[in-house]
Parts: sequence; structure tokens; C-alpha cells
Amino acid sequence: MTSPAGSLEGCLDALQRLKETREINTVILRHRDVPEGLVPEVEGNLTHDELLQALPAEEVRLVVHELAFASPEGTRRNERVLILWAPAAAAGQEEAYSAGYAALKEFLTDVRVHLTVRQTDQLEYRRLVALAG
Repeated sequence: MTSPAGSLEGCLDALQRLKETREINTVILRHRDVPEGLVPEVEGNLTHDELLQALPAEEVRLVVHELAFASPEGTRRNERVLILWAPAAAAGQEEAYSAGYAALKEFLTDVRVHLTVRQTDQLEYRRLVALAG
């Protein structure tokens, strides 16, 4: 991968759609050995279960997901989370995503929850809500 800024070139449009519209709530990014670096693999309005199903069992991915939940007071909230999905079966692939993960942390300044996850149970909905809330 080139520079961290260069690693985001291929996914900026998808990230802008996520930030500015209600059409999508999830962008799953894949690393490519091209100048664009990270490219969108999935852009969609995914439920929590659909998000878990979209994660490959043996490959690393970066995920930006708009988590919808109710606060303890009962008001609806949305918080974006940044996830580095790195299952154990993807040993050796994580390094290729590290610059993109760092660049996304800098670019998505309103995202407070950054996770490195190795198993789907670490993405349990109530756990994500507790981290975001």
C-alpha cells in the first residue's frame, strides 16, 4: 500500500455516502494492490446479522458501520464504528490493512469506537451498543 492518504482514494465516495445520506449504513473495504489501496466491497443498508454474514471467514476487512440503538432514556441514536476484521484464519493479511486502518481513524474524526476483532462474537450487538453508548 502507498501512503495512508493514498490508501483511501478508492473508498472516499462510499465513505461520503455513508456520512451524508441515509441510503447506506455499512461500508466494507477490501485492500487491493492498486493506487487506490482500499476499495469498497460492500455498500449497503445492512442489519447486524447481515453485517456478520458479510464478513469473510478467512480474510481481513475494514468496516465502517452506522450502529442504530436506543439510549437508556429511550431516544434513538446512531454511532459509527470502525472495525478491523482480522479472523485468525487470515494470519499474515492484517499488515496490508494497517495503514488504511490508521488513515480511516484520522479521516473519520467523529468515530469514537475503533475495534480490532478476530471472532464474530466480539461483534455482538449489545457489546457494540455498550461501547458506543
